[in-house]
Amino acid sequence: MTEAYCVKCKAKREMKDEKEVSFNAKGGKKRNAMSGICPTCGTKMFRILGNKK
Repeated sequence: MTEAYCVKCKAKREMKDEKEVSFNAKGGKKRNAMSGICPTCGTKMFRILGNKK
């Protein structure tokens, strides 16, 4: 499981129902991220991942 910051709880938590997504960043580059749900409050969480090599 991936740990991410929950804005509503103001704490780092393990994501629930996480999946890997990609989005367009500055300069037209693709970035990878993990998207999931906070197990405590149910808010959507998002964590940008590093570049894969």
